Order: sequence, then C-alpha cells, then structure tokens
Amino acid sequence: MTPPRERRRRRADGDSAAPRLALPRRGAVRRAQMITTYGVGALIAVDNESFIVSGIDDAYRSWPLDEAPIIHEHRLARVLGVSHFRLPPASKDTSKDGVRVRRFPLWHSCPRCQSLQHVRGFNPPPGKNVCTVCDDEPLVPSRFVTACEDGHLDDFPYWKWLHRKNREEGSTGHCGGEMGMRFSGQSASLRSILISCTCGVPEASMEGAFRRSALSDLGVRCEGKRPWLKDAPAEFCSQAPRTLQRGSSAVWQPVLKSALSIPPWSDGIADKLVGHWERLRSLSSREKIEIYLMGAFQGDNSISLDAVMALLEAEQAEDSAEEGAADARSENRYQALRRQEYERLCAGNALGDKGRDEQFVCEPPVSDPVVLAPYGVERPMLVKRLREVRALKAFTRIADPESSSEGHEAALSLTPTDWLPAMEVHGEGVFVRLDENRLDDWTRSVAVAARVERMRTHHDRALRERAADPAEVPLSPATPRMVLLHTLAHVLINEWSLEAGYPAAALRERLYTDAGMAGLLVYTATSDSAGSLGGMVTQGEPERLAQVLRSALRRATWCSADPLCVEARSAGANLAACHACVMLPETSCEHNNILLDRALLVGTPEDPRLGFFANMLER
Repeated sequence: MTPPRERRRRRADGDSAAPRLALPRRGAVRRAQMITTYGVGALIAVDNESFIVSGIDDAYRSWPLDEAPIIHEHRLARVLGVSHFRLPPASKDTSKDGVRVRRFPLWHSCPRCQSLQHVRGFNPPPGKNVCTVCDDEPLVPSRFVTACEDGHLDDFPYWKWLHRKNREEGSTGHCGGEMGMRFSGQSASLRSILISCTCGVPEASMEGAFRRSALSDLGVRCEGKRPWLKDAPAEFCSQAPRTLQRGSSAVWQPVLKSALSIPPWSDGIADKLVGHWERLRSLSSREKIEIYLMGAFQGDNSISLDAVMALLEAEQAEDSAEEGAADARSENRYQALRRQEYERLCAGNALGDKGRDEQFVCEPPVSDPVVLAPYGVERPMLVKRLREVRALKAFTRIADPESSSEGHEAALSLTPTDWLPAMEVHGEGVFVRLDENRLDDWTRSVAVAARVERMRTHHDRALRERAADPAEVPLSPATPRMVLLHTLAHVLINEWSLEAGYPAAALRERLYTDAGMAGLLVYTATSDSAGSLGGMVTQGEPERLAQVLRSALRRATWCSADPLCVEARSAGANLAACHACVMLPETSCEHNNILLDRALLVGTPEDPRLGFFANMLER
C-alpha cells in the first residue's frame, strides 16, 4: 500500500478540498478491492501500520454521493433483501472522508527495545505509531491474531501463551512484569520468535501456536469481539479460537453475490422508478398506473407505460416462481436468478432498435455453427455488452478454501441496513452451451459417475467437518455436468489468455450447471483496464471457437506435473487438476479452484474414453 500525498488537496477551481471531518488518511486502495480484498472486517497494512476496515453503520453519512454513488440492480437487491447498493468511495487526492478504518491489532512491539505490549503502553503522540522511549522508533503490529469460525477477531494472548506453565496472576490480573519479543535469527521458523517477561518465567517461542487446539489447551476461549463494529458488545461464542497470521487469507474471505443485468431490467428504466415501486405495485389496473406515471414523470418520454407493465409482470413472475418452490430461501432465490440469466443468454437480445442505455446485448454469430457439432457444442452466443453487479453480502473467517461453503456469515453492520456495498463492471463475453442429449449420454457412464462420486464424497466430508450445525450442512454441488463445465471454463480461460492477449485474471467464469442448464459464460467483467481491451466477442465465432477448443483440449492432455497430476487418487476435492494445468487466479473462479478434473475432458491414459471430448482428440 502506498499512502497518498500530502493531505492538503486542491480542486479544479483552486479551493481546498478538505475532508468533512479532521481525520488522518492512511493509504489508498481501488474501489474493487473494497469488495473483494479489503472489505468490511478485513485487515489492511499501510506501511508499518495495520488497520481493520470499519462497518457500514455510519457509512451512509460519511460516504458522499458524488464519490460513492447509488447502484441499482433490482433482481439482486430483492434476493439480498435490500433496496439498493453503494459504490465504495474512491481513494484519491480529491476524495473527502473515504472509508473508515480502526487500528488493529492493538498489541505492538518495538524492534529496538524489544518491548511487547498494548499500543497505548508506548504512549505514542496523536496520529503516530512510534515508541517514545526509542526516539520515535516505528512500532511493529503483532504478526499474530486470533479468530473463530463465527467471524470474531482478537489480539493474540501473548501473556497467557508465555505464562501457560505459571498462571499465578497478581492483583492486576497479570504477573506485573513487562513482556518482550525478540528474534533469535537461527531460522525463519516460529521457533526463532521468542517471548519473554521480566517476572522471570522462562522464554517461550511461538512454535506450536498454529495448532488447531493450541489456544483451547491453554483454556483460552473466544470472547466474541468484533473490532470492525464501533461500540459492538461482545457476543457469546462457543467456537474455539485459532491463531492466524495477520496477513493470511483465512482472516477474511468475502461472501459475494452477483447478477447480470438482463431484460427487462437492463435498459435503465427500472433505475428511474426507484422510490415508486411500492406505489406502482399497489395500483390494480393499467389505467391507474398510466395516470400515476403521467403525474410522477411529467415531461419524461423515456418511461413508457408498456415498459413499466413489462417490469411489473416480470416481478410478479419471479414472485410466483418463488412461492411455488418447496423452499424459498435466499439461496433458492439466487438459483432462480441464475436460471433467468441462462434463459436470456440462450434466447439472446439483439441490439436492433434498443437504445444506447441497453446494458445487455447478446446475439448469435453470423457464421454457421456446424463446425462445433463434433465437439458437442451448441450455437454459441456473443455477449457484446453486459453489466454485472457484485455485492458484498457478508464475510467469513477461517473458511476452508476446499469447501466452497460460506460457513457462518459475519455481518457488515451492527444494525441491519437497507443497502450493501457493491461494484458494477461492464464487459463482453462468450456464452458456450453443450448439447444436452450428448451430455446426458456421457453422464450415464459408470466410470464418469464413479470418478465424480469420489470428488463429491471428499467434498461432503470437508463440508461436514467445518459445519457448526450438522443439520445445516450444504450438499456438495459436484455432479458430472458441473465438474465438466467448470473444468471446460478453466481451460478456455487459459487458452484465451494466450490467444486473445487477456491476462487470465481479467477473465471470469459464470457457470449454469443445474438441471436443465448446461452452459458457461466467460467474460471480461473487470473494473481494471484489462477488461476494456476489446476482441473477446470475436473469440466466439464458430471457426475461431473450434480452433480454441481443439488447442485447449490438446493442451489439457498434458501437465508438467504428470503423471502425479493425472493419477491423483482423491487427495482433495479435485482429481486431475493443479496449478500447472487448469487452476486459475482466485478472482476468475466461482468455486475457489475446487471440483476440477481435466480427465473428464480428455480422459486418462488408462481410460481415454472417459473424457467428454475424447473422440475429438482421436482425429
């Protein structure tokens, strides 16, 4: 992280753009990082300091609308139970207050005098983080924190760790001595980090602090602290705390929900109706709605009665589908949202007479897709324009990357809000759909079913091990259809990163693998400049797509880690998949790089017919 320049900033007119409040600034991050990397509850390092991103309870007042505009995505907002979203404010010289952070962890050490104590014990001057005894030597935040699976976070209990064999506490609750931390320099392991106390107890190293039961064995329990929420009371927590590195990805993992803007919600009219929905829903006839629109939108010819009626009908259809479901929980509603996207991607939405505000343009290629028939690929769709909204719903800690389960979701605010932080990205992509008949014939193979069953068994076991309530264990999504499409998306992204010039991190997958769906969307929805290179749509032309498929499949037949990779015996939720062949950057994958198996694409040396595309490799 690089701190910004001097805090005194100038506007274009020469006036000082001072913050609304006299708060010091501590660095800058991109807006996208406030959703995916440094969201609420995450730890962020700025130079030699460490902070935790504050909750959104007061953010609506501190985020000015000109820097943090409102985002509307009607379908996603209804699924998440909010009215709208907010784009986090940009961190730049012209920004005002920005995103609030709080100092964490609070235990620090001085590299010169080797003192280890709460930051207040060093008595630093306001706005600085230095040791006043050592001529303003910069302090080092604790490398270690404790967290539990319910999302709580706390400082590492150094005193209890050091005095675990001598717990005679004085009147102050501790021994009264002064603690210190030094590094022996003998190795780079935890054994070289030594903790001491002037009370005379023997030095203790940090070795063993990361064992799952290390803190529980000391009688340390989770105190239910939520330092990212101002004035949050401690919660009762029955989870065992775990020691984590302050910069570990296990400290914070976002729970993201996203949606594509599709017709009839993608032409911008729905955004103009914000604040009018309740009234429009209450009107019983077309005539009454027309009268209301004439009064509410005088002089605005862009809002037609037919368009409003189409939106209301679409909303009622969504509600009817949810009511007819056996379980209308949020996750089922989210799956219904995906199904709507799949149907629209299959049907297309040609630009034609659509206006400039249309955010979803999806057309079939002009050339004949017969060249793709041998691959079992239906006619692809060229998504020339799309908009995706990604919302930060909550976050988890100590989430097992192998499970893809959200676990316990920690809240972003102390009290419920009617909005969530989100980002919107615009891009283009290619939608690929497999032949349902050929796919069904392939999934009936005993060898295919047995191979996927091994993956599902391991994944289900991982989900059970980390579930707090056995009755709430989610089922593994592993099916032959899902694993095949997921792996195919990965090899296509890797191939397009070579053929089309996109970095793999600038491409993203979106899978449609439930019953009745067999498609994948690879798109360039990224807020970075790499998402605006252009040319992704041309990769979906049948001739070019056939070449890319042929090259990607031949590349998937070999891995530099073979034969270990292809002969994997269920060491995890993956089989023939590793970072040398089909794994992608985490931002590109929907399932944390699990449930992958390139053998289902191309087969194995022992059973080449196992692969869905095996017949094409024989040509």
